[in-house]
Amino acid sequence: MYNLPNLLTISRIVVIPVIFLSLYIHSFIWTMFVAVLFVAAAVTDYFDGYLARSRNETSAFGRLLDPIADKLLVASALVVILAKPGMVWSDLSYIPAFIILCREILVSGLREFLREVNVGLPVTRLAKWKTGFQMTALSMMLFHGLWIWPHVGEFLLWIAAALTFITGYQYFQKSLNYIRSIETAKTVEAKIVVKKAATKTTAKTEQPAKKTPVKKSTGSKTAGKKSPVKKKTTAKKTKK
Repeated sequence: MYNLPNLLTISRIVVIPVIFLSLYIHSFIWTMFVAVLFVAAAVTDYFDGYLARSRNETSAFGRLLDPIADKLLVASALVVILAKPGMVWSDLSYIPAFIILCREILVSGLREFLREVNVGLPVTRLAKWKTGFQMTALSMMLFHGLWIWPHVGEFLLWIAAALTFITGYQYFQKSLNYIRSIETAKTVEAKIVVKKAATKTTAKTEQPAKKTPVKKSTGSKTAGKKSPVKKKTTAKKTKK
């Protein structure tokens, strides 16, 4: 579990408290140090996946921790940039930051739901581009006071927000399609059960009633026939 790719993933989580300290330390040197640290952590997002595939060290722990580390790193950088005074050139930059945070929460919820039903939500190529724009924009914005990098970073943040919205909608649509397929399957199954029950009921009602055999009354074979009348024979007295 603690191989090199997973250690790189864990390092992205370890640097988060250091980045958060820049809210209280306002020196220029510390700001530059935090920016460099964030860039190094963002680069590990590429190398941990590359090393895991090339060294055949992919693991369930890495697949679980990698998206969590990315979201925590992005969220911590956004909080620092928005909370620290003077870090953004325009207040409109709150809009893309809000979109990015909402999307990350949405996708995390979708992944958790789909994982319960053993359905994966693979990362698309557009989502990888989104991550690249996010990391680049936030890195530039953290270099506050250094040439024009923060302003370029705010522009890239809008592009990242647009890609974030598109990929979030794609993931949400995939989840809806899966839910609809489940509901459709349940509806079809219910219709089949009802149809079978109706067929059985119809068969019972249409089945002809069995004729009960009528027992013929058995009387004497001579019933209805006139019985022969025995003639009384009187003995004639013969006279001698």
